[in-house]
Amino acid sequence: MPPSESLTPAERAALDKALLDTLSPLATTLRSRATGLPEQDLWKADPVDAALSVLGAWKVLDTEVRRLTAIAAGTAGSYGATYQQIGATWGITRQGARKKWPDAVRRTDGGTGTFELFGGTAELTRNAGSGRWRWSARGADGATGPADGPEHPDSPAAPAAPADWATKEEAAAHAGAFLKEHALAR
Repeated sequence: MPPSESLTPAERAALDKALLDTLSPLATTLRSRATGLPEQDLWKADPVDAALSVLGAWKVLDTEVRRLTAIAAGTAGSYGATYQQIGATWGITRQGARKKWPDAVRRTDGGTGTFELFGGTAELTRNAGSGRWRWSARGADGATGPADGPEHPDSPAAPAAPADWATKEEAAAHAGAFLKEHALAR
């Protein structure tokens, strides 16, 4: 069952309120920009124009939700989610998920992976000799990593050079933490 179908009436009401609280100022701003009228006079206009302003604001919101949804699907895919898993979460088939987000799951030899998070990008690579994972990243603020971080977690004698990790998930978690630390302030 898709998550939206499992909302309780109270959760749906809270979500509706949050969305409408977000939408109203956006509709007012968009309408003011389009008409040149001061914001305080916008809702005194013809009801059709006011209703169309709200519809236009929903369109902007819909576009942004679609963009953020595609990013979320890509992030899930970069961490190893399959189209079947992504589709099940969205309430569609594997084929539907592949069609909706064609670049969400990247086929690789298992030796690399990239993802975007917090406005930055990270790349994961697997050392063919050791089988361990490394990461490199560029944060939204322009900082690059890997950070000169702690010693390898499972080897106290290891050098304090850029870390490598036993699993792709560990490397991705550390890269994600770096990207979060180097996100632009909102």
